[in-house]
Amino acid sequence: MSQFIKIYPENPSEKEIDKVVKVLRDGGLVIYPTDTVYGLGCDISNSKALEKIAKIKGIKLEKANFSFICHDLSNISNYVKQIDTSTFKILKKALPGPYTFILPGNNDLPKDFKKKKTVGIRVPDNNIAREIVKKLGNPIVSTSIYDEDEILEYTTDPELIFEKWQNIVDVVIDGGYGTNEASTVIDLSGDEPEVIRVGKGDTDIF
Repeated sequence: MSQFIKIYPENPSEKEIDKVVKVLRDGGLVIYPTDTVYGLGCDISNSKALEKIAKIKGIKLEKANFSFICHDLSNISNYVKQIDTSTFKILKKALPGPYTFILPGNNDLPKDFKKKKTVGIRVPDNNIAREIVKKLGNPIVSTSIYDEDEILEYTTDPELIFEKWQNIVDVVIDGGYGTNEASTVIDLSGDEPEVIRVGKGDTDIF
């Protein structure tokens, strides 16, 4: 049975954040709020937890396109190749915000992602998600939680999420209602920025 933890986004409780970080460090799975939809995440360095998420999604881990949730731009350089000035300007302008940026991965990627040519980077404009990552000390690997209901693509009510996921994950964070619009995905791994998916983020800024 998982824990249902209420955290207020305006001023996240350090005690509650610590509880979530402990679960992640122990290889647990956490559902948490972002500035778009609720995400399912685990510690980037925990292979068993990554395998669990891949299994839930019904895909092989090496085929999975998970996002890396980072606290800010400073720890992005640990996972991506050196980025040029124009790419950095785009990231600085858009983040934190409702975007996923696809960037070329570097040789220091964790072992489960070594074969990846590109990685998706997120710095959500949500204090809860970013405080967890900051305290954890490395990114959360994350994927959106879809709903089987065709009308509701994403579940936005934390209590309903808990009802559905309580036997699958270790923690569900109640950080208030989410939105049902995913992040805008921009591919920055080529010569020109390419919009892969239009979501909550405004594409006119690129």
